[in-house]
Amino acid sequence: MLQWQRGHISNYQYLLHLNNLADRSCNDLSQYPVFPWIIADYSSSVLDLTKPATFRDLSKPIGALNKERLDRLLTRYQEMPEPKFMYGSHYSSPGYVLFYLVRVAPEYMLCLQNGKFDHADRMFNSLAETWKNCLDGATDFKELIPEFYENDSSFLVNSLKLDLGKRQGGKMVEDVELPPWASGPDDFLQKSQEALESQYVSEHLHEWIDLVFGYKQKGSEAVAAHNVFHPLTYEGGVDLNSITDPNEKVALLTQILEFGQTPKQLFTIPHPRRIIPKLKSLSRTSSHSVSIAESPVSPNEESFEDLTEESITLAWNNIAKLKLDEQYKIHKEAITGIAVTCNGSSVFTTSQDSTLKMFSKESKTIQRSVSFSNMALSSCLILPGDTTVISSSWDNHIYFYSIAFGRQQDILMGHDDAVSKICWHDGRLYSASWDSTVKVWHCVPGETLSNKKHHFELLAELEHDVSVNTIDLNAANTILASGTKEGTISLWDVTTATVLHQLPCHSGTLFDAAFSPDSRHLLSAGEDCCFKVIDVQTGMLISSVTTDEPQRCFKWDGNTILSGSQSGELLIWDLLGGKIIERIKGHTGAVMSMWINEQCNSVITGGEDKQIMFWKLQY
Repeated sequence: MLQWQRGHISNYQYLLHLNNLADRSCNDLSQYPVFPWIIADYSSSVLDLTKPATFRDLSKPIGALNKERLDRLLTRYQEMPEPKFMYGSHYSSPGYVLFYLVRVAPEYMLCLQNGKFDHADRMFNSLAETWKNCLDGATDFKELIPEFYENDSSFLVNSLKLDLGKRQGGKMVEDVELPPWASGPDDFLQKSQEALESQYVSEHLHEWIDLVFGYKQKGSEAVAAHNVFHPLTYEGGVDLNSITDPNEKVALLTQILEFGQTPKQLFTIPHPRRIIPKLKSLSRTSSHSVSIAESPVSPNEESFEDLTEESITLAWNNIAKLKLDEQYKIHKEAITGIAVTCNGSSVFTTSQDSTLKMFSKESKTIQRSVSFSNMALSSCLILPGDTTVISSSWDNHIYFYSIAFGRQQDILMGHDDAVSKICWHDGRLYSASWDSTVKVWHCVPGETLSNKKHHFELLAELEHDVSVNTIDLNAANTILASGTKEGTISLWDVTTATVLHQLPCHSGTLFDAAFSPDSRHLLSAGEDCCFKVIDVQTGMLISSVTTDEPQRCFKWDGNTILSGSQSGELLIWDLLGGKIIERIKGHTGAVMSMWINEQCNSVITGGEDKQIMFWKLQY
C-alpha cells in the first residue's frame, strides 16, 4: 500500500494486488479479478483526461450512478422483507467475465450457456452500448475485468471468425465497436491504461476500493453508500455446513458460483488516498503519458525553498555515504538527548548520568556541565533564539536552563512519574511521561515577566492507559503522535485534545516515532524488531518491515530511514523495498539518540557507550 501511495507501483498493479489478496484469480471465473469502469465518455472524438466529466464517479457503485434507476431500486429495497438487498444481480460473475471474453474463450461461454451463444443483441457488441446498459439497465451492474487495462486486445476482435449471430438490424456480430476516440483496439487499451493512471483516478481510486474491498462493502456503511447486494454474494453469507439436504446444498453452491461473489473484505476503515506528485505523470506507459501538472516556474526563478528541498533530496539519496568525522566520550552514562544551536557551534546533550552538558564543536571541549538532580535526564531541546535549553528528567520535572546566564532558570513540576520526551512549538511545551499522560503547556518566557520566572498554564492532558515513551508533532503542529511502553500508537488532534486514531502497533516498548516530512505517514520503531508505517489520515497500518534487532532511534524522509540499532550500528533502509541499503559501524552499545540538521547532511548520534559521534555526508 505504501508503494502505491508513494507512486512506486501503478494503479493497475495495486488493483491486481488487492484482487490477489482477496483470493480472486484469472483461473477462477466465479472469483475473477474485478476492475472498475473508469471512462464515462464513449461518444467524443477526443478523450480529454483533464476533464472530470470524462470519468465515472468512483465514489458510487455502478447501480447508484443513475439517480432515476437508483430511486426505483431504493423504493423496492424499502418495501422488501429481510434479508434486504438493493441489487438483484452482481458486478462480477462467470457470465459477465465470459460476456467480455467470448471472442477468445468461446468454449467456456458454450459450456455456461448449454452449448449456445447468447442472443446476438445481448452480446458484447459495443463499448458505448455496454456502458449505457450498465447505467440504465434494470439488472445490469457489472464492472470490468483486468483485460481492459492490459496490452492484449484480442478479446475485442473476432479473430476466430466465430458465428456469434445476427442482430435485429441484420448486422452480424463481429469485432467490438469502439468509441470514436479510439483508432483501433490497441489504441483503446492504451487510452484506457492512461485513464486508469490519470490524476483524477489516482485522486479517487481509494473511494472505489472502499466499496469493493473496504469498509463500505458491508453493514451500515454499505447501506449508506447504496452498495447492498444479495446476502449469498458475501463471504460467510450462508453457513453451508448447517444445510443437511444435499440437493439444497448443491443448489445453493450453484447459485453462489453463478450469481457472483463479493470479494473478501480487506479493509474495515477508510482506505488511504494516493499521494499525487506535483510534476510527475502517473501513467504506466511513458510514450502516451498525460502530464499531470506543468511547473509555472522557469529554471531561473527557482525559489530558495525549492533549492533547499533539492539539497535535502540529494542528501537523502546519498545518505549511505555518511562517514564518521569525530567522536568524544563526554558523559558517564548513556546519552539520551541531543540539541544543537542554530549556528551549529554548541551541542547540548543529556544523559542518564543526570547531567546536561554543552560541548563546543570549535574548541572540542565541554564548556558547561549542569546537574539538576541525581536522577537521569531523558531528552532536551533548545528554544528559538538559542537562549534556553529545556531538559526532561526521570525525577518527574522539566528544567529550564539559561544559556546566556549559565544557570537554572525554572522548574516545571508537571508529572507524577518520569518525563520521557518533550517537544516545543510556538510557546507550547508538550511533555510525555511514564505517568500515562502527555501534557500540553502554554509557557510565557521568563524575560517577559518581572520575576524572571516562566509562567506555565496547563492547556490539555492527553490520557493513556500506560506509560508514554515518545511523542512527535507533525509539520503543521496540528497532530501529535504518542507511543507507549506497550506498543500502542495514538494520534491526537492538538487543537481539540481528542484522539483521532489509536492502534496497537508493536508488541513491547515503542522506542521512537516520527512523522514523514509531508505528515502523511507516521513511522515507528519498537522493541519487537519492527518498523511500522501508519497512514495519518485514516489511521491504517499500511506497512511493516522486520529488523534483525531493535532500532532505538531514527530519522527518515518518507522513503529512506537512517536508524540507530541496539548493537550500535547505523543502518540505512529502503522502506519501500523493505531492505537494508547500508550498515555503518558506530557505537559500542545501543544508539540512544540522534540529531540531523535541516539540510540532512550532518548527523550527531549519542550512545549507550557514553559517546557522541559526529557524522558527515561525503558525496
